[in-house]
Amino acid sequence: MSATTPTLPSGPSALDRGLRLTARGPAPDAWASLVVARDAPSATPAESLTAALAAADVAWAAGDHPGCVAAVEAALHVVGDEPGFLADHLTGMLALLAERRRDAVGPLRRAVTTGLASTSPQVLVRCSGTALLLGDVRAAARAAALALAVSRAHQDAGTAVRAVEQLAYAELRAGHHALAREHATAGLRAARRSSLLNATAHHHAVLALVASVQDTAATTRRHAAAATTIARRHGLAQPVTLAQWALARVELRQGDAGAAADRLRTLLDGAGGGAHFALRGLVLPTWVEAAVAAGAAQDARGLLPELERWAEQAADPQTPALVLRSRALLAATDEAHDLFERAHAAHRDAEGDFERARTLLLHGRWLRGRRRPADARDRLRTALTLFDRCGAPPWAAAARAELRSAGAARADDPVGAGPGALGALTPHQQRIARLVAAGGTNREIAARLSVSVRTVDCHLRNVFVALGVRSRVELARLVPAEDA
Repeated sequence: MSATTPTLPSGPSALDRGLRLTARGPAPDAWASLVVARDAPSATPAESLTAALAAADVAWAAGDHPGCVAAVEAALHVVGDEPGFLADHLTGMLALLAERRRDAVGPLRRAVTTGLASTSPQVLVRCSGTALLLGDVRAAARAAALALAVSRAHQDAGTAVRAVEQLAYAELRAGHHALAREHATAGLRAARRSSLLNATAHHHAVLALVASVQDTAATTRRHAAAATTIARRHGLAQPVTLAQWALARVELRQGDAGAAADRLRTLLDGAGGGAHFALRGLVLPTWVEAAVAAGAAQDARGLLPELERWAEQAADPQTPALVLRSRALLAATDEAHDLFERAHAAHRDAEGDFERARTLLLHGRWLRGRRRPADARDRLRTALTLFDRCGAPPWAAAARAELRSAGAARADDPVGAGPGALGALTPHQQRIARLVAAGGTNREIAARLSVSVRTVDCHLRNVFVALGVRSRVELARLVPAEDA
């Protein structure tokens, strides 16, 4: 964002306009109005502080690192020497932006402690964000839940939408995907009712990431498209980054590593606005995986030092394991196995089953490629258990497919033909799968269900992807005889 702002009405009118644009309009326009309102000679201290904090929030959502530093410095200037939550929050945030994590931890921890004791929903929302900067996802979820309860009690719809947005993101970071989907879905409905377009983009982005774990590719693409359309129009880097990350995960899940690598290369190279500066480190492990699978390991090696630097500054509990996983994917054969094993140990020290299961899946695939099928099956069975436990049916299907490729005997194969075999599917997809297993053609199934053949074709492709099968014969083997 430019340091030069256009001539705008000063005082409360600029503040009102800035806050309105923060919720519904382009980030650069919101930032400009808020800066004018903050510095207006007629502004009261309370108005200046409101504008300063909102400008910092806008710069963060836009992914504008220099603008964020300037906005936080200006907010600190408005706060002055008064100790308390805001001073600690802003001081810690400024240290993190300058990559001085050691200086940031103390103030941020004090801010979380103070914020959790507050009854102000605005303070609690900001406290949740502070906890996420520390990597304390439990405190982040707790603060956001309190903010949501208090704002609803006060019938403060705007703060409630911000609170549920923080809550959904905290649950997502904690690996609680079902809770994240529940909160983001509720938040999306509330944001739409209040015409809060920017919050709508954020909720769609969270739902896209959840769908990349739990749902179909079509659902992921729908949410990602909705998030990206608004976010690009309004200059919001955060939802764009999350949406593109979700799409790359789905492409990897479907075996299209080249598309995932191209997508993330474009994002990380800065095309179209680029990745949010605070999310690059979360995306980089997926980029390494995609690049290696697409035969571009040398490109991934070029970004490994950035990932390792980010890990030194980041507080995300999964980061040490993800760095080790990335190093394993790029390592020589004799080093990779040890790095994978160290990644598994690091995952056990962190919360969240999904990334741990992903590392086990990649290790199992690597072992199978080295003709060590027994060792591969051991890792893949654990991956399958974890995917099932965290509610990731498409990824569980990928683990099942790898197990079959690793030679899992039918009696030992967790795919089984039990009632859970179709658990990855929607009720409509299950019905189509059973009709296919019973020998029906697509045209016969379409006539029976009163839908078009094209609709059956589309559903059947999604069934194949979700279950990790490649033919109608393989599908029939998964469906219990009494169902077929």
